[in-house]
Amino acid sequence: MPVATAGPSALWYLTRATGAVTLVLLTASVVIGVANIGRVQAAGWPRFVVEGVHRNVSLLAIVVLAIHIATSVLDPFAGVHVIDAIVPFTGSYRPLWLGLGAFASDLLLAIAITSLVRRHLGHGVWRATHWLAYLCWPVAVLHTVGTGSDVKQVWLLALTAACAVAVIVAVWARLGLGWPARRGLRGTAFAASLALPAALVVWLPSGPLGTDWAKRAGSSRSTSRSRSRALPCPRWHSRSWASSRPAAACG
Repeated sequence: MPVATAGPSALWYLTRATGAVTLVLLTASVVIGVANIGRVQAAGWPRFVVEGVHRNVSLLAIVVLAIHIATSVLDPFAGVHVIDAIVPFTGSYRPLWLGLGAFASDLLLAIAITSLVRRHLGHGVWRATHWLAYLCWPVAVLHTVGTGSDVKQVWLLALTAACAVAVIVAVWARLGLGWPARRGLRGTAFAASLALPAALVVWLPSGPLGTDWAKRAGSSRSTSRSRSRALPCPRWHSRSWASSRPAAACG
């Protein structure tokens, strides 16, 4: 079988890998944070250890996210600029879905900064900002399925589903342990934990899993041409290579 003489760049692979790892780390941070709020402790794991793990996982998520952003900017395919990664919804490549990623990054950065200066802000301000993590995570999931070129791959769908299940279980455990006097809040949180994943499952077949998603999501022709110039499309290529590369990259 003929083998392609050219393939995706290392930046392309690194962008995809760091995006998936960032979602996993962000999920772990949210789950640990929920467990810590609920005072969930295991034998040999006192609360200060849980807080330390939570802090380190969150910092690692920011580091991997920085690599994800840097490789996205350096990779010529999407034509993502630094400003696009900072200011949401300003880019030309899949503006909504890339903008959600920028928004989630800004939220995560705000959470990290306020955590570093927590003593100067006071507990109330820090706690209010820290609640943004519950908004940051679903926004990051939408960015993953809306922008990720691997959204039709079984491994990414399974990874996203596993992250969703982990967060839902953590939230349910938290609801079972706390807020006994706030039935309205518990009911709202429980309903949201069911409605959001259900909406995602209903939308995916007609959205990212549907036909012509790259075009409908806003992949411009100019980015396809820039990718073609930067990375020549081979005449023959393997199925695994073709399935991992966006349809807009090769004609």
